[in-house]
Amino acid sequence: MQPTHLRIHQFAGLLPGPRLIVTGAVHGNETCGTRAIERLLQALDSGALRLLCGTLTAIPIVNPLAYQRGQREGERNLNRNLRPAVIAQDFEDRIAQALCPWLAANDVLLDLHSFNAVGQPFVMLGPRNNAGPLEPFTHEAAEAAMAAALGPTRIVEGWLSTYALGLQRRAALPNDGSRRQSLDQDPHYGVGTTEYMRSQGGYGVTLECGQHDDPNAPEVAWLAITRTLALLGMIDAAEVDLHQPTQAPELLQLYEVVDREHEGDRFAQTWVSFDPIAKGQLIGTRHDGTPVLAPDAGRIVFPNTKAQPGQEWFYLARASERRL
Repeated sequence: MQPTHLRIHQFAGLLPGPRLIVTGAVHGNETCGTRAIERLLQALDSGALRLLCGTLTAIPIVNPLAYQRGQREGERNLNRNLRPAVIAQDFEDRIAQALCPWLAANDVLLDLHSFNAVGQPFVMLGPRNNAGPLEPFTHEAAEAAMAAALGPTRIVEGWLSTYALGLQRRAALPNDGSRRQSLDQDPHYGVGTTEYMRSQGGYGVTLECGQHDDPNAPEVAWLAITRTLALLGMIDAAEVDLHQPTQAPELLQLYEVVDREHEGDRFAQTWVSFDPIAKGQLIGTRHDGTPVLAPDAGRIVFPNTKAQPGQEWFYLARASERRL
């Protein structure tokens, strides 16, 4: 039986302040955020943590159908094409209709995720200040400060601009009329939680807390929540662990996305996100034998052996010139 509601918790400080929303389980098999948010609720209810000002909204399970099934999606990927649907066509559309007003009503978003392969936590950062048509933005400094405060020493930027390149290529492909391909070719399909938040005048980051089953991932999520609250002045910084690594974070920029074209497309080796690659290195082979070579030195990101034809197979990243 499909879930019929979202469970949303809100704490209103007695003094004015920022409006922060924290979300977990946007993908149902990514539960570290859920565990950390449940810990947050207990800490606030017990008085172990005190909200000094502002408004805190927490949604431990954003996609209850996917969570119930223990899988990434319920009926489609909620973290793509996130906007209120005029006519809801699937479960995620109905979630978006309920979720989007909550995002729009807040100033800051911390969205907690995990990933499939083994690897270290990293933060997904938004664009620089700009007035362009793709993702206009005015909160670069505040969002960068938030990303740097969370703890992970790897920060990745360039999501939506890179995703747009893939959308342009998919738009030229024949459309078979399926719901999935229509979504894959929709210009809004790169928009997820943080992108929607920015479109509504706020800012926020996605924190990938580690591998799905990493026992330390909920602790990474917990530290990120408390550090964000402290950064915003919503809790007493003396009550939380604000220890920061001494090394500057590695900042990478996504610059290319490569789709899987056929079920016969194969990787040349078992890739893990952020594995280094050399210019001209063989990444994979198309079903017809055509080699897929790295156009530049850098890193491979989000390699997906289970990608469906027409969807993202892997991303490429290189060192960013941006300074936080």
